[in-house]
Amino acid sequence: MTILTLRTMQNDLRALARDDRHVAAALERFGYPALRRRPPGFETLLRAIVFQQISIHAAAAIWKRIEAAVTPLSAAAYCGVGDDVLRACGLSRQKLAYARSLAELVASGEVPLEALDQMDDAEAVEQLTKIKGVGRWTAEVYLMFALGRRDMWPCDDLGLIVGMQRLKSLRQRPDRKRMLKLGEPWRPRRSAAAHLLWHYFHKTTEEARMQKADGAAKGGI
Repeated sequence: MTILTLRTMQNDLRALARDDRHVAAALERFGYPALRRRPPGFETLLRAIVFQQISIHAAAAIWKRIEAAVTPLSAAAYCGVGDDVLRACGLSRQKLAYARSLAELVASGEVPLEALDQMDDAEAVEQLTKIKGVGRWTAEVYLMFALGRRDMWPCDDLGLIVGMQRLKSLRQRPDRKRMLKLGEPWRPRRSAAAHLLWHYFHKTTEEARMQKADGAAKGGI
């Protein structure tokens, strides 16, 4: 299985650009995106749970306290730390339950993270979503960033949705059904397409912010 590297991602985007003028225009305008990677294993999945649905600053503070409380940061070590200690790190009751489920399933081998490489995408997603708090989006993002799967399409991601809306000049944000349809021509290179959409979203947001600031400055002259 060929994994997603910077080289394969750029090759995939060049292939997509030959058939999609919007992809070609995005590459011409903003260049290639950086490759997002995380090390595979328990720590990366735990981090995904911690960072769900709260601000980056709040999540980073909680994560720093967890790193200090659980050493080494492994599933087995996490299972040996009491809930009172973890609650003091800032985890909510719900995330406490999610993280405990993750640690116990990984430590027991019921969710064999090391075996995911031998599974196809659907099987790997099914294994990961056994874990409380790990939905399809988290599973697909993990498979993309940690294992380098080349055809992941986490189309519930807000950055991808807005990026797609801007890339294709859509009047409304596409719902899940439309995101799946719009992404279908990009198979089997949807991970590269996702990286491009995130890149496009951030670049256009930055561009709009700069234009607004420039307009405000001129208005004050």
